[in-house]
Amino acid sequence: MINRLVTRDIHRYAAHPLHPRSLFARLGLAICLAASGYIHAELYVHGYRVIPGIGPSFLLQASGSFAVALLLLVTGSPVLRLGAAGIAAGELAGFVLSRTVGVLGFVEHGLQPAPQALISVLVEVAALVLLAAPPAARLFSARWSSARWSSERSR
Repeated sequence: MINRLVTRDIHRYAAHPLHPRSLFARLGLAICLAASGYIHAELYVHGYRVIPGIGPSFLLQASGSFAVALLLLVTGSPVLRLGAAGIAAGELAGFVLSRTVGVLGFVEHGLQPAPQALISVLVEVAALVLLAAPPAARLFSARWSSARWSSERSR
């Protein structure tokens, strides 16, 4: 029983917004979102702004990424984390659609423009991994803890 209480308190402390692991994850997530926003802003400025529908969506995506990245530096709110997940997943979906069926009649091929396309995909995947890692770790830890507690209890 004591092990279970201690484990629960440790997880509660590790999930605290000021805990170093939480700060590190938020900082990494903010960097990924800011990098993606920068790439989309750069692409907007260097040509995508003249593409109807696509240009404004790149500008909107860049603005949203920068805003959420800055807010994540201040707080680790679940609403912000959900917004970050939506932005990263939406960017990846847009990337895949633009290379398959097209988006608003706009189709690209491969990893063009290079290197922005590849970097953008990598930072968006990294953002999703950073968002999924803490819940997965808590789930794994809780299962391991309850299995260990059950085996100790049966002795």
